[in-house]
Amino acid sequence: MQVLDDSSIVQQVARRVEAFHEVDTTGHDWWHIWRVWNLARHIAQRESAIMLQVELAALLHDMDDHKLAQSDGENLPNARNVLHDCNVDNRLIESVVQIIKQVSFKGAGVDTTPTSAEACVVQDADRLDAIGAIGIARAFAYGGSKHRELYNPNEEPIMHGTFAEYKSSKGNTLNHFYEKLLLLKERLNTQSARELADGRHRYMEGFVEQFLGEWNLEDKP
Repeated sequence: MQVLDDSSIVQQVARRVEAFHEVDTTGHDWWHIWRVWNLARHIAQRESAIMLQVELAALLHDMDDHKLAQSDGENLPNARNVLHDCNVDNRLIESVVQIIKQVSFKGAGVDTTPTSAEACVVQDADRLDAIGAIGIARAFAYGGSKHRELYNPNEEPIMHGTFAEYKSSKGNTLNHFYEKLLLLKERLNTQSARELADGRHRYMEGFVEQFLGEWNLEDKP
């Protein structure tokens, strides 16, 4: 068995992840993974996290996501298979899997506080890509892929209390800003991520205000 250095492992995994996500049009495409990977590296350098674990978890974090994959979200078979195929040792595989399990948002009322510095970094990186201009674009791309309305003023946002409720939600896309996206800035774990989030959060608030103003004809000259 060939023993690879850290950089070679990461590049092998990255190639497999890119192939897996290359045809996605829900906002969880390769470029989302690439941005999260780069954000995670940026934050990890400042937060003294273990870089190899962070990079692998960032690359693999969506391969078994409930929104995309018909797989076991507890055991993460797609991520495990990639790591095994790249000859990653079992101890590192388990560390990466534990990080991935702590990345996803599971509902406004669900505690998803990470238990390691590495999980804090990857969760923050993923959440940063869910806000700001890119986050807005991704939200509507995902909503369109699921045939959801842009907005329905007769539907109130729901602060989901369980992951099951959150997963089964089919609400309109604008409500998703209240149910998740506008909550993320205050739920970031690291100072590095919070500094990056400020401008993105303000941009998103401005977008929602403009959207509702146009909807209600309140943007009169």
